[in-house]
Amino acid sequence: MLFKLPDFDTLYDALLRRDARFDGQAYVGVASTGIFCRLTCPARKPLRSNCRFYATPQECFDAGFRPCKRCHPVKPAAEADPVIGALMAALDAEPDHRWSEEDVVAMGFDSSTVRRTFRRQYGMTFLQMARARRLRDSSRALAKGHKVIDAQLNAGFDSPSAFRTAFAAMLGMAPSEMKSDSRLKADFFETPLGPMIALADDKALRMLEFPERKGLPEQLRKIHKTEGALGFGRTAIHDQTEDQLCQFFAGELDGFTVPLASDYGTAFQQQIWAALRAIPAGETRSYGELAADIGRPTATRAVANANAQNQIALIIPCHRVIGADGTLTGYAGGLWRKQKLIEIERQFR
Repeated sequence: MLFKLPDFDTLYDALLRRDARFDGQAYVGVASTGIFCRLTCPARKPLRSNCRFYATPQECFDAGFRPCKRCHPVKPAAEADPVIGALMAALDAEPDHRWSEEDVVAMGFDSSTVRRTFRRQYGMTFLQMARARRLRDSSRALAKGHKVIDAQLNAGFDSPSAFRTAFAAMLGMAPSEMKSDSRLKADFFETPLGPMIALADDKALRMLEFPERKGLPEQLRKIHKTEGALGFGRTAIHDQTEDQLCQFFAGELDGFTVPLASDYGTAFQQQIWAALRAIPAGETRSYGELAADIGRPTATRAVANANAQNQIALIIPCHRVIGADGTLTGYAGGLWRKQKLIEIERQFR
C-alpha cells in the first residue's frame, strides 16, 4: 500500500503529543501561517481549524505551504537537529580525536541534552558513536595486516584489555579471533545513513547490518560458531554490494541483484523474507497485510518475529513494514533510518 493517512482526530492528537511515530509519514500544514511542519515540531501548536494533514512534503508544497525553519520537515529528523548536525560535523572533521564530555561542553552544549538527543535518534550517545568509529577504523587497520597493538593505539585505547573488551562488544569476538585466511570476510561500507558491516564469502552476501544494532555481537558469535572463523577483508560480493548500495542511495537503483545466502533461517522465515523483497520500493505493508500476502492471515506475530530475524538489512527490506495505524514501528537500525529509507524509496514509485 501507499501510506494512507489516519483520520484527522488521530493526527491532531499526535500533533499535540508530538508523537514521533508519525515522523516522515505525516505532515501538518498550518493555514494561518502558510507553513508546514513535522508533527514533532517544538513550535506552538496551531488551532485545530487551521490544520491540514499531508502524507509527503511534496503534497505540502503542492498545497502552497513552505517548510518550517524550526523542525526542517524536508530533512530526516536526525539531520534537522542542530545539536546532532554540529557534533556530527565535528566528528567528521576530527575522526581520530578522543572525544570527552568536556569537549562537548566546550562546544557550548549541555552534556545531558546531547546524551538524550543522540540516544533518541541513534540508540547510542555521541561519545559511544565516536568510540565506535575509532573501532571501525581499527578493524580496517587489522584487515590491512597491521598489528593489534597499532590498531589499539590508533583507536585511542591505552589498555590492550580495554581495546579487546570494546572490540568484542562491537563485533562479538576479540581481535585475535578474526582470521585473515577465513572463508567469511567482514568489511565496512560508508553510507548516507552511517556505516554498515557486510559479511560475505566468494559466493553470497550473508549479513548486512548497521554496527550499532543491539543484537549484532551475538549474531556474529553465532555465525562464527556455526560457519567457522571470520576475518576482515573483501570479496567480489562486497564490491557488488557496495556498488549497488551507492546506486540505491543515489536514487538510481530500486532493486538489488546481489546473491544472498539461502541456507539460513527456517522455511517460514525465508518465505517472509521473500515476501518483503516482493514489496515494490516506495510502498509499505503492515504485519497483518504481509501475513495475508503469504496466505497466513492469523500469523501476524510470527511474521513480525521473522521480520526481526532478518540479518540482511535494506536488501531484504524489513523497513517497508509499518504499524497497522501507519506509525513507524521498531527498526533495529533506528527509527530515523527507517524514516529516511521510506522517504528515499518514495522517489521510485
